[in-house]
Amino acid sequence: MADTDASVAAGCLEKLKGYVKTRKGTILAAEILISFIILICYAASLYGGYSAVAICEMVFAIIFFVIFMMEMDKSIQVVNWVWSDLIRAAIGAALYLITSLICVIGGAGDGARIAGGVFGLLAGILFAYDAYTIFLVIKSTRQHTATPTDDRV
Repeated sequence: MADTDASVAAGCLEKLKGYVKTRKGTILAAEILISFIILICYAASLYGGYSAVAICEMVFAIIFFVIFMMEMDKSIQVVNWVWSDLIRAAIGAALYLITSLICVIGGAGDGARIAGGVFGLLAGILFAYDAYTIFLVIKSTRQHTATPTDDRV
């Protein structure tokens, strides 16, 4: 029993190590890390309400990281995971850019809030890059699976 638990844990750790080395795995890991840093900055600031964006985006990034790492996206066909990931990344980019601009502009005297805003701007760029790479994947798969048109009447 202990051997099977250890082998399952070792297999999961190997999947984690292998997935983090991929481009998508690196992007999701960076999103999780920067969201955690932003969460710490906003929690230390005088206005902790902005931490909700960091919490939500970090949780969503962890969920997608686990789903893609364990290759559950191939077994759970009910959800279109690529489009869901695109929507997650696009909304994350927009929310981070909006809240970060608000924090940087109105954060006079609150260094933690300004730091969270600066990291939030970086996170917005990272999430936008993630959305762009997902868009390129969708665009390339659509070109490869285009249905031929037939001129028969």
